Amino acid sequence: MEFKEIKSIIEENAPQGKVTGIDVEGPKVVIYTDDIGFFIDNNKEVRNLAMLLRKRIIMRSNPAQLLDPENAKKIIGQIIPPEANITDIRFDPVFEEVYIEAEKLGLVIGRYGATSDEITKKTGWTPKLVRKSPIESDTIRTVRKTLYENSDDRQKILKAVGKKIYRKPAAECDWIRVTPLGGAQEVGRSAFLLQTPESNVLIDCGINAAASGAGRYPDFRAAKLAMDQLDAVIISHAHLDHCGFLPYLFKYGYNGPVYCTEPTRDLMTLLQLDAVEIGTRENNELPFSPKDIREVVMHTIPLEYGEVADITPDMRLTLYNAGHILGSSMVHLHIGEGLHNLVYTGDLKFGDTRLLEAANSDFPRAETMIIESTYGGRYDIQPHRRESETELMNTIKETVKNKGKVLIPVFSVGRSQEVMMVLENFCRRKELEVPVYLDGMIWEATAIHTHYPEHLKRYVKHRVFNGQNPFLAEAFENVKGRNRMEIIESKDPCVILATSGMMTGGPSVEYFKQLAADKNNSLVFVGYQAEGSLGRRLQNGLKTIPVDDNGRTKTINVEMAVKTIEGFSGHADRRQLLGYAKKIHPKPKRALVVHGEAKNAISLASTFYEMFQIESSAPRNLDTIRLM
Repeated sequence: MEFKEIKSIIEENAPQGKVTGIDVEGPKVVIYTDDIGFFIDNNKEVRNLAMLLRKRIIMRSNPAQLLDPENAKKIIGQIIPPEANITDIRFDPVFEEVYIEAEKLGLVIGRYGATSDEITKKTGWTPKLVRKSPIESDTIRTVRKTLYENSDDRQKILKAVGKKIYRKPAAECDWIRVTPLGGAQEVGRSAFLLQTPESNVLIDCGINAAASGAGRYPDFRAAKLAMDQLDAVIISHAHLDHCGFLPYLFKYGYNGPVYCTEPTRDLMTLLQLDAVEIGTRENNELPFSPKDIREVVMHTIPLEYGEVADITPDMRLTLYNAGHILGSSMVHLHIGEGLHNLVYTGDLKFGDTRLLEAANSDFPRAETMIIESTYGGRYDIQPHRRESETELMNTIKETVKNKGKVLIPVFSVGRSQEVMMVLENFCRRKELEVPVYLDGMIWEATAIHTHYPEHLKRYVKHRVFNGQNPFLAEAFENVKGRNRMEIIESKDPCVILATSGMMTGGPSVEYFKQLAADKNNSLVFVGYQAEGSLGRRLQNGLKTIPVDDNGRTKTINVEMAVKTIEGFSGHADRRQLLGYAKKIHPKPKRALVVHGEAKNAISLASTFYEMFQIESSAPRNLDTIRLM
């Protein structure tokens, strides 16, 4: 639908004299009015326009109708009950929004939205509600500050994106193809280029932290596509193997939108900034800087689960819960006028975890499915969660009994919080009574989790809202600002959760160097270890490690126990992947199996065909597959 058609439909169907201006910001349509109260009291008028357009509509007062911030703040204070515990009020005149941070958002919203509606009626400003988090996040503060202080530029970006989305198509959508630029028959650097005659959309843009040279980044040279020809980038979740190369695009000419959930935006900002810092410190620099990450933030358009958004003239995007990490998404794309529907699972978990609900399996339509296969091998069956939790606890108890320390390398996002939930449960039951140290970006990532309790499992969300936040257990101690050597040299047993999860650098490697020679200590892997990583080599029995010691190389003998406990992964195992293929509705006609070592991807593709008669293949990087 072109912008002029959008304007025509609104002008023909809106109440006469009530609409004074029409614009677009990203995929959303903005309608200005001198009588915002009319549209609040008659919200069926807005719903009717939204149904006709099949678009999200934002209603705004004309700027002249806005009450000045000082008086508006007084009125807001009178409308919202004191028990809401307001902690901050800020005004954004560009988007005509008032940010209200409070501990109890329900009281700010009011019954059926009555309180927030009253604020808009009396002040003209639209409330943007922010929950006061029990753990402050520096990342979220930085992201919000960046957006708030650059509202003018942000609005220009959104308007430019909107005009591009609602442009006149130059060609009919009569073919669709997808090309893996990374992440096919491998784990890492996921990047899939989806193309029609009209559109070029990139799904994920990651790095392979365990690789070096050309194998570390997606192969954009083979795509033969200039960065400024990309229409949109969609990020499924915040792990660096799916988003770590995104800032590079902005450094070299991309200036378009990035679509993901709001938690994904914040978490990927955290991980990208951390990756730049670690790369600089360890002489393994990434080809971009914090300035480029800021551009990512400015160009990100967050979507809620289930929200439908036009992203090009012939593609409509909807994100669904993937169950992998906070904010992780399955990508559903409706391409052409009913021509084809694609589901890209990203990383998915289709089983019971303590942190998140299982992945969504119900879609409006699905002709092609692109699905991961990290644990898709014939024998990749993980134990049930409770068995894994018991095994972890027994390992910790045995190590503590020997006065040793347990080192658990974890990804700062996802596995850290899942393991924290398990340990908190044992602490609450008095089965674990030693300190649990959190090192690396774990505490900051956990803070971001507490900002988005609505994305967590129902039981966890209930605990957070009722003052029993499991992430604030007394046993957890943030290492930030402390001397790691004090923890290492202490004779007291403890548990250490440290990044990185694959031991490709970061605190986990520093702890390992100091703890490896003591047979009383234990190293416990709870997540996937990529080929070539130190973690994988230790899993395979590596017993001596050369390390740098003030410019000299010395050898460390690995005496500590090394154990892998399956069942904590955020990835579905083979049984869950087959269960997902069985349950997904509607049943896709084709499956492209990716994000797994070659043998796993090929095995899973073969089984899909044998069990479900789905046309399945495990493409290699740079194989172009025509979907239509």
